[in-house]
Amino acid sequence: MLGFGWDVRDLTSLPHAPKVEETGATFEENAALKALTISRIFTGLVLADDSGLEVDALGGAPGVRSARFAGPNADDAANRFLLIRKLTNLGGREFPAWFRCVMVLASQGELLGSFGGIIKGNVILEERGDSGFGYDSIFIPQGYTETFGELQPEIKNSLSHRGRALAKVLEFLRS
Repeated sequence: MLGFGWDVRDLTSLPHAPKVEETGATFEENAALKALTISRIFTGLVLADDSGLEVDALGGAPGVRSARFAGPNADDAANRFLLIRKLTNLGGREFPAWFRCVMVLASQGELLGSFGGIIKGNVILEERGDSGFGYDSIFIPQGYTETFGELQPEIKNSLSHRGRALAKVLEFLRS
């Protein structure tokens, strides 16, 4: 998603990196925990994110617990199943929702910046599409008729919450 000109590595390049528990109450707190922890053992810039789905009818849930919505060891399918079940009980066919992402940039244990992105849309009660992960197959972004799971990755990345947050990171790095 960054394009050319960047030397990007993930945590597999740091096999002895500590596992950082997402104990924060917000996306920003979780992203900062990860970025700051890893930046203390890695020379260079560290970018970490936390993101999730927030559904208006559920008061913003699953929110910061999106990956653990159905329990600590739940997989994406279990999380989607629980969300669909909760929404089915409310009546209706689609529900206003948004994906939120917060990226935190750190270096040598110092926070350099925090950057957020949101994409609004609707959650539907039937899964459609095989692309993506998490809640992609039940989220239709505003202005589209396809779910994130049906859209081509380039289109999804160009309008997603993560893509919007990353655009702000790139703007910061260029300035």
